[in-house]
Amino acid sequence: MTTSGYNAKAYAAAAATSPLARTTIRRREPTARDVRIEILFCGICHSDLHYARNEWRDVLPAAYPCVPGHEIVGRVAKVGPGVARHKVGDLVAVGCLVDSDHTCPNCQAGLENFCPNLTLTFGSVDRHGTAPVTFGGYSDSIVVDERFVLRVPSNLNPAGAAPLLCAGITTYSPLRRFGVGKGKKVGIVGLGGLGHMGTKLARAFGAHVVVFTTSPSKTEDAQRLGAHEVVVSRNADEMKKHAGSFDFILDTVAADHDINQYLNLLRLEGNLTLVGAPPKPLALSSFALIFGNRSVSGSNIGGIPQTQEMLDFCGQHGITADVEVIPVQKVNEAWDRLVKADVKYRFAIDMASLGAE
Repeated sequence: MTTSGYNAKAYAAAAATSPLARTTIRRREPTARDVRIEILFCGICHSDLHYARNEWRDVLPAAYPCVPGHEIVGRVAKVGPGVARHKVGDLVAVGCLVDSDHTCPNCQAGLENFCPNLTLTFGSVDRHGTAPVTFGGYSDSIVVDERFVLRVPSNLNPAGAAPLLCAGITTYSPLRRFGVGKGKKVGIVGLGGLGHMGTKLARAFGAHVVVFTTSPSKTEDAQRLGAHEVVVSRNADEMKKHAGSFDFILDTVAADHDINQYLNLLRLEGNLTLVGAPPKPLALSSFALIFGNRSVSGSNIGGIPQTQEMLDFCGQHGITADVEVIPVQKVNEAWDRLVKADVKYRFAIDMASLGAE
């Protein structure tokens, strides 16, 4: 492990059952192609909590100390001598990835998120050896290869832009892949952190947007976010009215639920894409697929080029996440509220608060 670098302030979990607490971590000095970023805001994603509490141990075992955070917006504070894409003072962002092998077919196709040797923003082996693992955005600064640093349109609020780096690209990517646009009828299942972004983006693409929710009380908010119609999914009669009419349905629900009721709403050759990740396998009716040539797919964020495309699209349409800004000292309280879905619709940590301690 190298010792070259500097100390940064951060909040970390020392173990799966530990609350997040202030700590000091090592960051590397920028190499020739690195960008040092002063972090302004970091969004809170449910993945932060899942990983830090080792709830994904069978797929992605946690390493401690864990500094979460992969929805990062900040200002460039320093650049290496070989950096050409960014300059000091630029408003930039970092998402779920900070490196890849750059040579595999997926990287060559701009799909770094599927690189077999990718480096996640937190919890991956630190290739530079500055620390045992990569540390995320619950920190006052971060150093990242310029190829994984994205430009943030200047008209976007930095706090609201932070969740675009996960919730934004997670919903943007499948909407683009399945050609959502004018003349298309699109369903958004769930109105949480992902669902509210899917609603805004689908509306901006020009689609007819229908939000499905189990809560009648969310109707007004769904319409404010861009829904043309809102359907209470527990109401069988409301559901039947939409049978066989959707080109595409984006399912953002991370809890156990019946997806077959949504498959029956798809048109011939319609698609339902899962971006929520329920803990247990979902039951799937083969008949709902066979009688209609329908399909079910999943979607995993997006590569660096598409993430930049998404940020530019959001800049053109003035789209950001609805956020509740909190000081870092309230992060444990925010995590408790996140479990209860007590937020509309994402938390963003004001990293300036780290200097208040």
